[in-house]
Amino acid sequence: MDEKPFRILGIQQIAIGGLDKQRLRSLWVDLFGLTVKSSFASERENVDEDICALGSGPTAVEVDLMQPLDPERKPAVHATPLNHVGLWVDDLPKAVQWLSAHGERFAPGGIRKGAAGHDICFIHPKGSDEFPLGGEGVLIELVQAPPEVVAALG
Repeated sequence: MDEKPFRILGIQQIAIGGLDKQRLRSLWVDLFGLTVKSSFASERENVDEDICALGSGPTAVEVDLMQPLDPERKPAVHATPLNHVGLWVDDLPKAVQWLSAHGERFAPGGIRKGAAGHDICFIHPKGSDEFPLGGEGVLIELVQAPPEVVAALG
């Protein structure tokens, strides 16, 4: 096989769609603390989105929170929210405790070792009566960052 002429260096962007971007903002901006950098709307792309930043500097990840301008038109930016996204967390037990106290629903299984050996847990895609907040259709994996990741990204 030929040598690949490029490298994947990290996540540049994830785009998350829903019928109501305010609900998406409640999770990503209000609870997780992302910063809204700008907004974008396009009739052609049938989208109204907030462009958020996760982190800062050259390693910041762009998180686009999208809703359709017209839910009956294409493209349907809300129809495929996203399977799941993994997020580094510097203190997973404290994050789970704080998010739970603020109404976030977690998937069964609690904190456990993930496939890569890091402690992980999942935010459930949907809220419930007891925990009204969920991932707005997206399964979110919270991953305990090892010290070297905390040092690099913290």
